Amino acid sequence: MRVLACLLLAGLGLLGQSATLTVNVKGFSNDKGSAMAALYDDAGAYPTKEAKSKDKQMVKIVQGVAVFTFKGVAPGTYAVAVYHDENGNGKMDTNFIGIPKERTGASNDAKGKMGPPKFQDAKFVVSGDLAISIAMQ
Repeated sequence: MRVLACLLLAGLGLLGQSATLTVNVKGFSNDKGSAMAALYDDAGAYPTKEAKSKDKQMVKIVQGVAVFTFKGVAPGTYAVAVYHDENGNGKMDTNFIGIPKERTGASNDAKGKMGPPKFQDAKFVVSGDLAISIAMQ
C-alpha cells in the first residue's frame, strides 16, 4: 500500500516536493520581546491552537520588521497567524474576555469580525517557494 501511494504521488509530481515559505511581517510598534508566527493547514485550529499548527517560530524584531522562514512546506493550503510577544512570556496575552492585549496579524491581512480572523479569509496556496507579507494590526 505504501509503495502504491509513493508511486501515485510520484506520478502527480508531488513526491519529495517541498517549498520554502518566507513571511515578512511589518508594523511592529517597537522591537521589544519577539514575534511569534504559526503556520496552519487546519481551519479548526486557526488561529489560536498553536499546538495543532504545522510549524511555529519565534524571531527577533528588527526595526519594526520580523522575517519568518518555514522550510520543507508541502504543497497545500495554509494560513499564518502572528503576534507580538512584547513582554517575552511566550504566549499571547489577552484580557478577561479573550481580546488580545498584544498586536496580531494574519496572512492576507485578514481581520476578524467579533472574534479572530477566519481561515477562509487568511488562506493561501503553496505550490512552490513563496514569500508573503503581513501588516500587524
